[in-house]
Amino acid sequence: MPFPENLVPPVSYETVRNWRHLDPARHPFTWDEDEEARLRALVRPWVPPVLSGPAGWWQGESWCEQQVDAIIRERYGSWALGWRWDYQYGGVPGGWGHASTSVTTPDETAARAAAALVQWRGVLEWLALRFAELAPPPDASPEDRSWHLERACVRLVTLALDSGVAGALPGQAGRLLLWFLISTGMSPDDADQVVEAAIGGRFESWVTPAQTLIDSVAEDFAVALTGHAPYQEHRERAALEELHDRH
Repeated sequence: MPFPENLVPPVSYETVRNWRHLDPARHPFTWDEDEEARLRALVRPWVPPVLSGPAGWWQGESWCEQQVDAIIRERYGSWALGWRWDYQYGGVPGGWGHASTSVTTPDETAARAAAALVQWRGVLEWLALRFAELAPPPDASPEDRSWHLERACVRLVTLALDSGVAGALPGQAGRLLLWFLISTGMSPDDADQVVEAAIGGRFESWVTPAQTLIDSVAEDFAVALTGHAPYQEHRERAALEELHDRH
């Protein structure tokens, strides 16, 4: 049937895990008033005129969300897959949220979907900048490289924890670390092995990890990548620490 959801394949794990499918540098995006108007016009016809509400378990709203997701991914590409992600899965606070609350009138729904897409793009662009800042310099010694990777791990795990949804920590922390390593040029399979070896079930859902556990995971992460323990004298790196902490 000619529904939008039948025109694009389902989102695969391979697409979600591979930063190359999401990296803004690889996927240009032009957004202006005309493009926003086009997207809204594509979305509005797929908003049901009568909402099902709780009695129908939001069936119509969920169907609408699936069509809008397909429209967005078909038009903009793989990077757009997270436009409707809930905050606990790495999405944007105040973004799309859930079909039961986000699908309302055609105009409101179209505007909300467009705003959610732009917000998601902003998340990816911000992450790309952070990954570049946290990556070790190309000429770093093994010990220095290990230090940079340890600090990157601590900050990315903390970023996942700052989502405020402890139940999503294991998956979100692993995904951020995986994306970070792939952004440095590592293959997805190799990055998967490193992240699994470092985390390996050490974070639990709904349990806030102690700082000592985060530090231990980060050190194992760095050693697995370099074969060297992180250089522990941080005073020489005070300015860099302060820079990353501000971000």
